[in-house]
Amino acid sequence: MTAMGADPAAEVGVETAADPGADAAPEVEVEAGADPAPEVEVEAGGGGAGEWCLVSVVDVHLDLPAEYPEVVLRENADPARELRIQVGLAEGRAIAAAFRKYSSPRPLTHRLFMELLDGHGVNLVALRITFRRGQVYFAELETSSALGCIVTPCRPSDGLALVLQQRLPVPILVARQVLEGN
Repeated sequence: MTAMGADPAAEVGVETAADPGADAAPEVEVEAGADPAPEVEVEAGGGGAGEWCLVSVVDVHLDLPAEYPEVVLRENADPARELRIQVGLAEGRAIAAAFRKYSSPRPLTHRLFMELLDGHGVNLVALRITFRRGQVYFAELETSSALGCIVTPCRPSDGLALVLQQRLPVPILVARQVLEGN
């Protein structure tokens, strides 16, 4: 049972922004009878030619009786493999709203954050899904401004919600080993 105010997604290991090498990385429990996904490790920040696959968001849905929404990413080039990532309910709503170009009378959290970044001259360069441990995916956002470029670890769901808010397309890249290990 989840305590009031606790994040139910954290209990099931939906995703996290923790550093994959950190000692405090979350443990992912797999239900009895379920096949655990193989662990796929890709060093964050790496990215030579051929190591990344360009993908696009093709769907965000919640199929009952599943507890959490699923974001479907599809490789742009053949063989057009898919990567399905479960996300928390709030994050799934934010991604779905951005994906469907829903506009609200007041900016939702990710839209507000993008407006702040835009106001300070910060551009999103790319979202990279770098690593998977069990069913938990890790990502990083690359940003640039007049001060230079930085790469910041993030949850894939937050990165996707931000990327989908952009007026111009921002590349979503998945490490080839993550896509192949799917």
